Amino acid sequence: ELSRKVQGLTELTPAQAVVWINDPKALVVDISPVADFNKGHIVNARQIQPSHLANPDQELQKLKDHKLLVVCKNGQTAIPAARNLRKMGATDVAVLKGGMTAWRSDQFPVTTKK
Repeated sequence: ELSRKVQGLTELTPAQAVVWINDPKALVVDISPVADFNKGHIVNARQIQPSHLANPDQELQKLKDHKLLVVCKNGQTAIPAARNLRKMGATDVAVLKGGMTAWRSDQFPVTTKK
């Protein structure tokens, strides 16, 4: 965890993430596979494949000015994705600790609508 903080990554619990998400400049970037995303995700989350983050296009470049919460199934694959967003120039990036597994476990709402 300390090495992640040194690298400028913040890990948020689901409760902390709710406060983050409620900021008008915040966006949720869900890097889960499409099938998992379609089974349920955080309201207004954008599903983006991790491979797109390694080589960002113009559309992804627009995200760097937002507060970004990176979400995956269990929190592990979100970490390298968050690092890629930081390399892209995003300065305010956090990872949902425990991913959607923790989100659901803490009984926060999910939606199946994009």
